[in-house]
Amino acid sequence: MSGEAPFLQPPSAPGSMHFSSGHNQGMSQMASGQYQLQQQQQPFTSANYSTGSQGPARSVPSSGDLSVGNTKAFTFDELYDITGGFARDKLLGEGGFGCVFKGSLADGKVVAVKQLKSGGGQGEREFQAEVEIISRVHHRHLVSLVGYCIAEDHRLLVYDFVSNDTLHHHLHGRGRPVMDWPTRVKIAAGSARGLAYLHEDCHPRIIHRDIKSSNILLDEHFEAQVADFGLAKLAENDVTHVSTRVMGTFGYLAPEYASTGKLTEKSDVFSFGVVLLELITGRKPVDSSRPLGDESLVEWSRPLLSSAIESQEFDELVDPRLDGNYDDVEMFRVIEAAAACIRHSSARRPKMGQVVRVLDSLTDVDLSNGVPPGKSQMFNVANTADIRQFQRMAFGSQDLSSEYSQSRSSMGSRREF
Repeated sequence: MSGEAPFLQPPSAPGSMHFSSGHNQGMSQMASGQYQLQQQQQPFTSANYSTGSQGPARSVPSSGDLSVGNTKAFTFDELYDITGGFARDKLLGEGGFGCVFKGSLADGKVVAVKQLKSGGGQGEREFQAEVEIISRVHHRHLVSLVGYCIAEDHRLLVYDFVSNDTLHHHLHGRGRPVMDWPTRVKIAAGSARGLAYLHEDCHPRIIHRDIKSSNILLDEHFEAQVADFGLAKLAENDVTHVSTRVMGTFGYLAPEYASTGKLTEKSDVFSFGVVLLELITGRKPVDSSRPLGDESLVEWSRPLLSSAIESQEFDELVDPRLDGNYDDVEMFRVIEAAAACIRHSSARRPKMGQVVRVLDSLTDVDLSNGVPPGKSQMFNVANTADIRQFQRMAFGSQDLSSEYSQSRSSMGSRREF
């Protein structure tokens, strides 16, 4: 057999189908290197890859009938050719929604072509309607959708190509240099902005369902872009928010979603909290090499988060590879945010907009407030409504938060920048 992927055979009547593709600037890109395929990153999904169609190609509407915004007509043959017949050496990665291949369009633009898994139960019109929603999403921290193709039982999406791989690769890949703390804060803030845009500024709103470090792509400047949003809806069997299968990734699933399948934006918030824990600790969400009982990052970290917030001592929780090279104020804020995001009660988790405001204050605001280092008290910069709400969420009660705020203030008189 050649290097062609066996599950991506061309339609039986090549060249007979022309399909439109939205060409926009604000959605999903794929990273350059091989995605890190870890056991804990295999999503719970029973769908199989498409094995090609039998019989003649179906008759479909003309490209004009399928247009989405400013479109460019794609055929299956085009995508087949630019990926070398979906060759194994073009494979970027395999995830819960399908395989991703690298290709170059005729104008030289490098793209990532995602072959969606079959079994979603959607016809061409339903698929097109969902793609239209995705194609209208424009944000610097969301990967850009270039186009799509419908060919018999194949569903393909074409994205901009992101050249610097994934957060998972840089945090957990073997032989990778240690990611410094300022870069981790930058990635946390950027990905939070992208997710908040999906939740609060898109109409209809988009719940991601599969937030994880391998779905946060990085450009050459380590700016984060969230990938694969909207794909869960494309793979649904119905139009409700209660899926017939759990589609998240083990280690990132909110407890209410894993048990009931019920989805809200707060399910994404929990998953984002796990990503924050990865950035803080350098640990994987699930690591079978850890001692018994410590395999789950969330469960291992819960008592350490409480201890770190109460004592302002972070050594047990923070990635030892950082060797203490981080700002205490920033670490405290991110720890508070993570603790609030992974609360058992979804109602008591923050909205992503609140998370953004806290993380943005770390990257965009001068925390010294114009006061030279050594001349201000450590934690007095945290007197904002969002920070106070995070304290309440992290501790679970306003009384404890108030008590802690007082002890934190007194400690601020002892510790300086």
